[in-house]
Amino acid sequence: MKAVTWQGKRDVRVENVPDPEIQEPTDAVIRVTSTGLCGSDLHLYEVLTPFMTPGDILGHEPIGIVEEVGAGVPDLQAGDRVVVPFQIACGNCWMCLNALQTQCETTQVTGENMGAALFGYTRLYGSVPGAQAEYLRVPQAQYGPIKVPEGPPDDRFLYLSDVLPTAWQAVAYADVPQGGSVAVLGLGPIGDMCCRVAQVRGAGRVFGVDLVPERLRRARERGVETYDLRSFHNEKELVAAIRDETDGRGPDAVIDAVGTEAHGSAAAKLVQQASGMLPRMIGGPLAERFSVDRLAALHTAIELVRRGGTISLTGVYGGMADPLPMLTLFDKQIQLRMGQANVRRWSDDIIPYLTDEDPLGVEDFATHRVPLSDAPHAYDMFQRKQDGAVKVLMEP
Repeated sequence: MKAVTWQGKRDVRVENVPDPEIQEPTDAVIRVTSTGLCGSDLHLYEVLTPFMTPGDILGHEPIGIVEEVGAGVPDLQAGDRVVVPFQIACGNCWMCLNALQTQCETTQVTGENMGAALFGYTRLYGSVPGAQAEYLRVPQAQYGPIKVPEGPPDDRFLYLSDVLPTAWQAVAYADVPQGGSVAVLGLGPIGDMCCRVAQVRGAGRVFGVDLVPERLRRARERGVETYDLRSFHNEKELVAAIRDETDGRGPDAVIDAVGTEAHGSAAAKLVQQASGMLPRMIGGPLAERFSVDRLAALHTAIELVRRGGTISLTGVYGGMADPLPMLTLFDKQIQLRMGQANVRRWSDDIIPYLTDEDPLGVEDFATHRVPLSDAPHAYDMFQRKQDGAVKVLMEP
């Protein structure tokens, strides 16, 4: 089969690889009909290269048709249409039963001291072959795949794999009061969807911050009050502008949908780039122990949120040596919540919104659809924020 493989920093290629097969009774194999390119994939493309191995198959946002199931998968059969969550969870352990599927005790990557295994996402999360491919082996298929009806286009349901539950959890963790206010930093796919989810869940005012014109326009067209970073000389001006709209206090909640690749902190960027250029035997351990993030977005969130408010982190951070302003966090009595989305915790809540009325705008959410063979160009375009790329879907 053809699959998108990682070969080095900013180097992905479509190659022929062996077809996946049933290896355990709880496996399934699906034929992928659409698969997403996620902002998290760009971290592998740029920042997290010390944890990658040439030949790793990328991707974690698939929808497709079941081709084969193992004997331990009673509720799926060939021909079923399914969305596959990005994390691999068993559904039976203590963590899964307590709606913490990203901490699944059956698939935890204990050798790396990490949580549940993820599709297509570094050795830290199990080096599981990913979903930017023609076919995908799905472990723990007795629990993970979400059956969806035939008929509507893939776009209606595909985002259940990652974008929708990630945004839903981010808003839930932000604990925005009914009629309250929330600021979303970063209007890429996750930030954009966070704004939409916040609106349907009853937020009174939603502020969106970015510096890419197309992203600002998309959010503004859906009623988000947008702020262009390029219009401010510094962070304090931005914070003051939004505070002026919230009785001088700041919003009730802030969602950081940017993560480690925020603009700012040239020194942290230099450290990230240096570890990525070192040989893997050196760069990997260096990144594990001394990695730092570019914390511009998080620092803005801490400054912006009102006293007693909540910050929800959904942008990916990976640093082990990040300096945080603990005095400010403590003094402002800020609540801080974060983590990978627990997909199956939220999927039943989300599905009622995936109707013909499409209140979340999923059917026109993608800006680009390309064949799998165009993956190298798609990665480059998305990383450079060119051609209005906000969400890219690939079709094998």
